[in-house]
Amino acid sequence: MHQSHRSGGAVIVASAILLLTACSAAHPPPEGGQDGPSGRARKVGGQVAVADPAAVQANELGAVPVLMYHQLVAEPRSVYDRTPQDFRAELERLARERYVPITARDFSSGNIDIPAGTHPVVLTFDDSTVTQFRLGTDGRPASDTAVGILLDTAQKHPGFRPVATFFVNADPFGEPGGRKSLDWLVKHEFEVGNHTLRHTALGTVDDDTAQKAIADNQKAITQAVPGLSVVSMALPYGSMSHSRQLVLKGAADGVSYQHQGVYLVGANPAPSPFSADFDPGAIPRIRSQAATGPDAQFTSTAWLDKLRDGTVKRYTSGGDPKTISFPKSEAARLAPAHRRVARPY
Repeated sequence: MHQSHRSGGAVIVASAILLLTACSAAHPPPEGGQDGPSGRARKVGGQVAVADPAAVQANELGAVPVLMYHQLVAEPRSVYDRTPQDFRAELERLARERYVPITARDFSSGNIDIPAGTHPVVLTFDDSTVTQFRLGTDGRPASDTAVGILLDTAQKHPGFRPVATFFVNADPFGEPGGRKSLDWLVKHEFEVGNHTLRHTALGTVDDDTAQKAIADNQKAITQAVPGLSVVSMALPYGSMSHSRQLVLKGAADGVSYQHQGVYLVGANPAPSPFSADFDPGAIPRIRSQAATGPDAQFTSTAWLDKLRDGTVKRYTSGGDPKTISFPKSEAARLAPAHRRVARPY
């Protein structure tokens, strides 16, 4: 298991809020309809209102599942493969349990704008395989790809946002250069992240080679989508560079890069970005897998069970993205940089 380290994180500007009445707070809207799919606060008497954090048991210092996917295939050949049916079932579970997908960019920046009482989940995809995304002749994502299944799930569950982060390599999704594929993803609010150009295990090469592997992919991505800001990176094989800081910021051959979040391969939920335990340079992920086989205790099924039953305290939104709500008993976990906007109860 990878361990996280202490980091302050970004400071969010506070604003005034108006609490709902005790009656309305005690009776939140039904699952999937809370404040609408956008996660925006509702208006009461012309004024913005947010739920009482105690009424929704908000805990924005809780853990967040960052799920990791690779291929969707009919016959999995490794623990990194899932069937399309498995993937769909996991998305359905997440929707039922009131998770709302956000991108890695939004997670690492603390931009978690989801309805009160719901939980963020980050869906991440490595290696840019054709089973994750490809466009059909009609210009829409193929229905049997991860994007097609995600869009279908979101249509069935309006509060389940169809967003994810794709950590890509050279010629993503089987398209030379990836211009059409990456442009479609960005225009539809998906995030494109760096996974090095040739899937380089950064811990096996010197620092100059590691920086070049990252910078070369940065160049390829921005050539496909000019002006795109690439702020998230996943380490191939989870292999950290010898100099940890270079995965966050570096340059090679005149191309510079700067990441606000660097993601590992596993094997546990990530700390809240507002927690003192959050380390933007080493964010843990969870491999999507049934609770069987190698490392069964660290799979998505096992961790989602623990998050559901309270064995691991999960992040529950208070509904106001400008404050950080949590029980007073959790106050010691808050990173000092966020004290100004803390809303303990």
